[in-house]
Amino acid sequence: MSPAELLALARAKSARIATAESCTGGMISAALTDVAGSSDVFDRGFVTYSNAAKVAMLGVAPETLARVGAVSEEVAREMAEGALARSQATLAVAVTGIAGPGGSEFKPEGRVCFGLARCGGPTFVETVEFGPLGRAEVRRASVERALALLATALAEV
Repeated sequence: MSPAELLALARAKSARIATAESCTGGMISAALTDVAGSSDVFDRGFVTYSNAAKVAMLGVAPETLARVGAVSEEVAREMAEGALARSQATLAVAVTGIAGPGGSEFKPEGRVCFGLARCGGPTFVETVEFGPLGRAEVRRASVERALALLATALAEV
């Protein structure tokens, strides 16, 4: 689904969207706001690249970061729920991962964790192993997956 189609679906469902982005650095927000008229659906985006930003802007618990690290479903969940709580949105998507180059045997390049929080519903989290595709491709694939998660959630409303 294209960003324009996603925004039209959100508009039809009277939904508002927020994003919380780490490894994508605002690319999800940019994809949505590239569409003219998106301001009636897109509420705000949080670019929280550092752990300090995740804590200060989204309320991610320092204990969670210390225990499992930024690239985890736990942090993706807290990011999504924090974006929802700190916005006028009804739906928030979060992404945190290792776009590369680099990574480790425990957290390899291409691992991206997603969170999707919605008003009145459970928060969904998942980890996708995109593999060592290169930084640009992992980020592009992460944006596509985040938009698909939003579209799926909107279809269920």
